Amino acid sequence: MAEQGSKEPTVIKKYANRRLYHTGTSSYVTLEDLALMVRQGEEFQVTDAKTGEDITRSVLTQIIFEQENKGQFLLPIAFLRQLIQFYGDNMQALVPRYLEFSLGQFMADQQKLREQFAKGFGTNAFTASAFGQNPMAAAMEEQVRNNMAIFQEAMRAFTPFAAGKPGEAEADPARKKGK
Repeated sequence: MAEQGSKEPTVIKKYANRRLYHTGTSSYVTLEDLALMVRQGEEFQVTDAKTGEDITRSVLTQIIFEQENKGQFLLPIAFLRQLIQFYGDNMQALVPRYLEFSLGQFMADQQKLREQFAKGFGTNAFTASAFGQNPMAAAMEEQVRNNMAIFQEAMRAFTPFAAGKPGEAEADPARKKGK
């Protein structure tokens, strides 16, 4: 396996029979192995063995799909619907950078968040209660609302004539899309 921080990502070749070959270890790997590599911070690039085309994005998407099918739900249905709505939208180019930045910030602050939530909600802050509710859900939802407000303000700066004046809250978000 390539060491973390190395310049070149490990090359994984995907063959026509759908098998994945790890060129660093000269062995076949599974999607589960690739998921573990991601969790361990190992960079890799998946290429089609026949054409040499970079298919990393579709393989990573396939890993997410497999995890979701196992019942390890990370992506709420509402989020998936919202994400789909951005395809073909004039804001499509901004969404990847915004999501990457937001998740990067979340990951950078992850340990700090864990400590703060443990202090505020106890050691079981990240598990569901007997009633199926996560004790920190309200706090997380509030943080998401704050992040979206900041994002909307930033978007108004880029489109001052299409949106309301800076600082003005949008009363009906559906109206923005012409619904």
